[in-house]
Amino acid sequence: GKTPNGKVAPLALVDLEVTQQSISHILDNIVSQFNARREAIARFDYTVRAERFVAWLKDNALGEIHKVTRSMAKDTAIRTMDQVGIAEARKRFRQYPFEFSGGMRQRIVIAISLMADPDILICDEPTTALDVTIQAQILELINRLKKEHNLSIIFITHDLGVVAEAADDVAVMYAGELVEQAPVRDFFERPLHPYSQALMSAVPMPDPKRARESKRIVLQGDVPSPLNLPKGCKFAPRCKYCTQKCLEEEPALVEVAPNQQVRCFYARKEERYANLSK
Repeated sequence: GKTPNGKVAPLALVDLEVTQQSISHILDNIVSQFNARREAIARFDYTVRAERFVAWLKDNALGEIHKVTRSMAKDTAIRTMDQVGIAEARKRFRQYPFEFSGGMRQRIVIAISLMADPDILICDEPTTALDVTIQAQILELINRLKKEHNLSIIFITHDLGVVAEAADDVAVMYAGELVEQAPVRDFFERPLHPYSQALMSAVPMPDPKRARESKRIVLQGDVPSPLNLPKGCKFAPRCKYCTQKCLEEEPALVEVAPNQQVRCFYARKEERYANLSK
């Protein structure tokens, strides 16, 4: 109710009814906005909002976490090299691959894999082209790192000696298919699939008596081409237990013993179950 010169206008010049209406209108707007806000909060799904927020964090946090300086990256690399058994890691950091031995190169590859702090470490033929002593050192290193970093490790190898030393469970593949899966002890004591039996028969026996008792299984033919896989069981053309059913129908992966699965009609016969129970 002030006049242009800043003085309070006389009461006679103030329209009290208009002033009351203005105040009432303002209060109504405040109450209306408050009620609308309260209703919106009541309808708000905090679970969905939290899920969206976590998804945003996943999409954006990784880039922020791994923003490191060159000196930080160098210190982490040297520390990881030291963990995998590289002597004088700070000096070795400046060297080229040709200055490393085969075993040391393998350790460097393992160190590179550990830099990302993985939950699963996939080792594809980690001991190939290494002598027996270095193989043992690499396997010991991998087993130690598995415990220290709480890792799950997948070994891809054709060396059954490595499998026996490092694995808890074995999965045998043929022509891109899983044909047998079992705990490592059960697999070596009693391989079920004909292909697994052939693999085991190829392992040299240090005991001459066991070597005479075990007959070498020689597989005829070749592994089929992935572009021209046979109908039915993929191993049927090379299997001595092959039947007409094997040629026409592909067997499923079935558990035929505790924790032991096999993809083979022969291993699933009733007489084979009887043998497994003994």
